[in-house]
Amino acid sequence: METYLKNALKTSKVTTKSYSTSFSLGTRMFPQKCRDGIYAVYGLVRFADEIVDTFHGHDQSAMISSFRKQTEQGLEMKLSTNPIIHSFQWAYHRFDFEKEHLDAFFHSMEMDLSKKTYNRQQLKDYIYGSAEVVGLMCLKVFYEGDTQGYNKLVFSARKLGEAFQKVNFLRDLGADYQENGRTYFWQIRENGFNEQVKKAIETDIQQDFHQAFQGIVQLNPQVRLGVYLAYRYYLQLFDKIRQADAQSVSQNRFRVSNATKMMLLGKSMLRNSANLF
Repeated sequence: METYLKNALKTSKVTTKSYSTSFSLGTRMFPQKCRDGIYAVYGLVRFADEIVDTFHGHDQSAMISSFRKQTEQGLEMKLSTNPIIHSFQWAYHRFDFEKEHLDAFFHSMEMDLSKKTYNRQQLKDYIYGSAEVVGLMCLKVFYEGDTQGYNKLVFSARKLGEAFQKVNFLRDLGADYQENGRTYFWQIRENGFNEQVKKAIETDIQQDFHQAFQGIVQLNPQVRLGVYLAYRYYLQLFDKIRQADAQSVSQNRFRVSNATKMMLLGKSMLRNSANLF
């Protein structure tokens, strides 16, 4: 069983590296004892996201339902023949994840198959399940066995997930609509996407980043660098989007270059080591 778990965890690690160089690099900044848990979380949410976003032409509803059932069976049995699920069930039990968080995540994934536009409350519910609870699971990994430390940072962790998800929505604005017919922001649903709407959305995201940062500076130094690095990556991406006009954002997918990522890595390491926050 030890060999099987190692193989499952390696599968989650490979999945993380294959799908997200930024997230993978950030995870490498964490202590070794945290990395497997973070890879396990990312692997599960990545596979679920692929089902609802990529597997067009197939019965995605049946597939996500099956994946959810397999995951729940894996949690109950503490074993799964799916290595992604097996590594997640290990992390779920090791770090005491909350079932409500997993249920909220799958609920948001299922919303992606049935919802094309969102009102304010629906968007709030979707972001909670698709991003905030993922941040809370990662926080559980960082603060294994430290309930007080975890509870102190719940709000900021949720805000960081919310900021990341909203930046993703802006980055993928055109693709989400063209490929999946989705419009997440209720402001666009009501008023279309123009400079005024773009500015209102960006102001909201800036507030999320500000509230998230208050928690980042309180993180244990051992895990702070990885989280701060992810924060800086997304802030850089957000800045690029803010500098573009609404039409460009709706037609292009912005990204942060590898050279910029390396520059941000160096600056983040120096700032973290000197505690300059």
